[in-house]
Amino acid sequence: MSDPATIRRLYGRRQGHKLRLGQSALVEELLPQISIPEDGPLDAQTLFGDDRPLELEIGFGAGEHLAGQAAARPDHGFIGCEPFLNGVVGALNHVRDDGLDNIRLHMGDALTVLERLPDASLDRLYLLHPDPWRKARHAKRRMVNPGPLDVIAAKLKPGCEFRLGTDDPTYCRWSMMVMNGRRDFDWQAKVPADFLERPADWPETRYERKARRQGREVWYFRYVRV
Repeated sequence: MSDPATIRRLYGRRQGHKLRLGQSALVEELLPQISIPEDGPLDAQTLFGDDRPLELEIGFGAGEHLAGQAAARPDHGFIGCEPFLNGVVGALNHVRDDGLDNIRLHMGDALTVLERLPDASLDRLYLLHPDPWRKARHAKRRMVNPGPLDVIAAKLKPGCEFRLGTDDPTYCRWSMMVMNGRRDFDWQAKVPADFLERPADWPETRYERKARRQGREVWYFRYVRV
């Protein structure tokens, strides 16, 4: 397995616009209640008090997709990892407004959470619209690379699903090249519609809607862990 430490560094701002008073209150009051513990092994019992199936989203943006999946499967536990504070606030709003008690959040690097989970413990993992790092010299920063993918493969149960979404042509081509070279994931697309049309159980995000309004195509990749 590749050393994930080689791709651990986070790039970019951790906070955008200044938080409003109500948002600050969410961070101070709700976030500590549903945050991933800082240390120690993680499993469903630790996070949710039972042995429910687990799903994890890397970089959940404003939380629409994470909340939609959590609402659709209340008997599953959802782990959301996002390094940027404004995105975490968005997810907290969904948790509060939709009464979601099956979400746990980590504001930081998803790999540090993944490494603490048992192998073959996740029923599904999502990576939607990751930063494409379009310049060739930045390619090693992309999440779709051997180091992160080795960790993802280790943590997914055999027969379970890794979902990848992007609206960036460079990232699309890169991901197809990298994923097609692996033998531990089986691409589920049989016809073009399988990756050109959003599946019914794939909640749309505001980022995706914006991409379509601006005339960009969106690609939906579903891989099963072999």
